[in-house]
Formats: sequence, structure tokens, C-alpha cells
Amino acid sequence: MEAARKQTSQAPRTRRQERALTSDEPKLWPPGKAPADSLCGEDDRLVVLASFDSDALSGDEELARITRFAAHLCGTQSAAVSLVEKQRQVFLARTGIDVGETPRSTSFCAHTMLGSDILEVLDATDDERFADFALVRGETRLRYYTGVPLISAEGAPLGALCVIDDEVRTEPLSEVQREGLVVLAEAVKRRLHAHRHANKASSQLEDSADRLKFVLDSVPDIAWAAGPDLQFDYFNARFTEITGKHPPRTIKEWSEVIHPDDYDLSAERFQKAIAAASVFEDEWRLRTADESYRYVLSRAVPSSNDPKTTRWFGTLTDIDDAYRMSQEREMLAGELAHRIKNIFAVITGLVTLHSRGDATLSLFAQTLTDNIRALSRAQEFALRIDTHSEEKLKGLLNVLMAPYGVPGHSAVQVTGDEIDTGPKSATPLALIFHELATNSAKYGALSVAEGTVALSVERDGGAAKIHWQEKGGPDTKAPSDQGFGSRLVRMAVENQLGGTIAHDWKSEGLSTTIRVPLERLQK
Repeated sequence: MEAARKQTSQAPRTRRQERALTSDEPKLWPPGKAPADSLCGEDDRLVVLASFDSDALSGDEELARITRFAAHLCGTQSAAVSLVEKQRQVFLARTGIDVGETPRSTSFCAHTMLGSDILEVLDATDDERFADFALVRGETRLRYYTGVPLISAEGAPLGALCVIDDEVRTEPLSEVQREGLVVLAEAVKRRLHAHRHANKASSQLEDSADRLKFVLDSVPDIAWAAGPDLQFDYFNARFTEITGKHPPRTIKEWSEVIHPDDYDLSAERFQKAIAAASVFEDEWRLRTADESYRYVLSRAVPSSNDPKTTRWFGTLTDIDDAYRMSQEREMLAGELAHRIKNIFAVITGLVTLHSRGDATLSLFAQTLTDNIRALSRAQEFALRIDTHSEEKLKGLLNVLMAPYGVPGHSAVQVTGDEIDTGPKSATPLALIFHELATNSAKYGALSVAEGTVALSVERDGGAAKIHWQEKGGPDTKAPSDQGFGSRLVRMAVENQLGGTIAHDWKSEGLSTTIRVPLERLQK
């Protein structure tokens, strides 16, 4: 059998066969029509035959009922569903027959399957095609045979549904019996094709699952899944490769791979996400196989919004290098902020020192040092925002604009809605408005004593709209090209804050409108 299967699998396939075996099952081959000439060649025929996986149908109960009824219908001792392979014929179902296969060389069905109609032999000893067969001359004493061809939907001859007896018959089957055998043969073909179609679908599903598993095992992230009971039932290969441990099955078992200082807080956050069936995201340190820890971004998404039935799908993404690089940048930014602050302190000290003893200079020095301190505060926002205390957008803008103006004249007015800001948004905001104010102090309204800037803050749906309007300054016009500062502002608005910025170069002064999504502003 194994040799026959190998021979079958090695047979070349035509394009027509490839299409037939990879598409949906075609309609059954019409009864009474001869098999397709192109599929009667042995190699091509065996390719189609192998697609039915006949071993899995051996002893099939539905086919067994068909053979029993065929024998009863025709009044014979035996009946069988026979498939003809290269060296033998195999009985997928049989009644009144002791053996499961016979050599192809003595197969009546091998002749039947190549025809278009029922083959009926009333006396095999009197038929020169079969008289010398061992089944006829030997102990089996096969005398009567009737077979209906089994032809695949593509037109390949497969075998036959046959009835046999050891008694010679003088009368052929009645029309009703012949029609009944044809109907039963159609039922056999439907069963064979249904089995092939199911096998093909199952094979495609397995192939798809294998491809998905290969992809998931190949990605650098750890992927996992959990049921509604929060039993973790899937991990890709990366988990064991990275941690050197067996995957956890419960939330508690995660403590073996999460840094002790991170586990309790992250588990609490995850439990809240579970209770609300909401998206979960957190950063914590993962214990690796070499006992070191690496920062990961942990994400989990529910399959539905019902906490009782939802499944969870999550990933762990290694962000350790980026995290440590960010820490180094923060350290450098802090060092830079510290040095700049020292420079401002030195300048303030020098101004104070050189104004001592002179009342007029002291008044001027006091105003100047106040402006320098405000500039220093603005630089702290721009270079290191993790220590800032302002939580409202208007408060932040007031701090940033404090250095601009002259004594007794409020050059910048900040009005509008109170909107919360987050630590991540403060730096781009400081860069944006410091640049706008610097340009205004050089070329716009803030470059003259009577010039003003009106800054308004407004909630606009899911966004914050900040409007900058200059008045009382020199005439303005759009620059011929974008300088570094303008590009910096646009990048900060669009890339860091996910917002938009629009300039209107009015004759009375620059008008700028900035829109920033609230969710980005409050991060």
C-alpha cells in the first residue's frame, strides 16, 4: 500500500488537475458518460484517485449501508465499493466478501470503470475477458457480476459499485434494478467527493494554522492569548526563547518573569482592564533567561466588550534600548537645562552686581532680572519638563510668555478655557510658543513697545484650539522660505502633538491657529 501511495504522489499533475484539486468540488460526472480521455492515463488517474484519501474511508458506515442495499436490490450474495489502484483493487465497503482487496489483474471493476455504462456478466466462465481469472476458476467461484462505473467529477475512472454472486444467471437485471444501482453509485460518488472536499478544507485550515504559527514564532515580540477565565492558553515560541521558562497559565504565575517592583502595580492595572474589557497598556521589566531584566511594552486587547465572555490577545515588545536611550537623553537634557540655568544665574548676578549703588540702574536691573528668570523658566519647560508644576494650558502659556513686554504694559494676554496638559506635551508646547514669541520679538508685534499678542485657548470638540493674534506691530508678510525655526514648529505640532498649524500673514499682524487633539495634549 505504501509503495502504491508513493507512486501515486510522485505522478505529475496537469494544469487541469491542479485546478480541479484546488477549487471547490465540481458537479458530479454525469451517469452514462465515458470517463475523460485525458484522465484515463494511469499517472493522471492515480493523481486524482490519491486526492480522495481512500484509506480514511475504509469501513465507512454510509458506504457499508449502500453496499448492503445494493446486494438486497439485486438479490446477490455480495456487493462492494471498489477503488482500483495501480496494483490492486481495494474494497472501501463490502458485504458477503471476506477479503479487503484483490490483485488488479483479476479485477472486474478495472474494466467497468473505463466504460460509460453498467457492465453485467451473467456467466463469467463463458466470457473470454474473465474466464481465466483466479476469482472465476478458484474457490471463490465468481460467476455473476454487475458493476456501475465510479468516475470522479473531473472525469477520472476510480472503480465501481458492484454486486457479485457464485451462481450463473440467465436473465439480466430489471430496469428498476439497473436504475437503482445507478442511483446508489451516484450516492457513492457524492460520499467520496464530500470526503475529499472536507479533507481539502481541513488541510487548508491546517496549512493556514501552520503559516500563522510560523509567522507568530518568527516575530520578535512575545504573543499570547487567554480565555475568559484568564487561563493563558497560547504563547508563541519567543516567550520560552527569551525567558527560558515555561509559559505562565495564570496571572499569578506571571510574577516569575516580571520584576518584583513592577508586578503588583501592573497586575492591578491589568485587573482593572479585565473588569472593564478595555485595552490594556503598560511598561515593566521582563526577566530574561540570563537573569537580567529588560523593559517591555505590554499590550492586551479584548475580543469583545463583555468581560464575562471576551478572550484576550496580547504582545510584549522589547523597548529596553529605546527606554534606556530615552533615560540618557533625559539626563543630557537635564544637564543642559542645569547649565543653561547656571548661565542665566550668572547673567542675573552680573546685572545685579553692576547696578548696585545706583537707584536708576537698580530699577532697570530688577526688571531685567525678572525677564531673565522668566526666560530661564521657559527654557526649563523646553529642555526638561518632568519637574514642571503647571497642569493647565493657560498657566503654561503664561509662564512661557512672561519674559516678553515692558514694565506697566502687558504685551501678552492669555484667555480662554482651562484645559489640562500632560508632561509629554509640555516640551513641544514650550518649543512652539517660545519660537513664536522669539520671532515676534524680532520682527513682529513684540518688537515694538505698543505691540500686543492675544493668546486664546478654546475647547473645540475633541481638540484644543490655540489662537495667536499679533497687533500693533510692523506690517507683516509671509516669508519667502521656511527657516529652521518654522520647520521646528511644524514638526512639533504635527509629529509630536498630532495637530495642525495654520498661519495668516495679515497686515496688522501674524495670526496663527493651532489645533491639538486633547488626548495628545493631556499625555
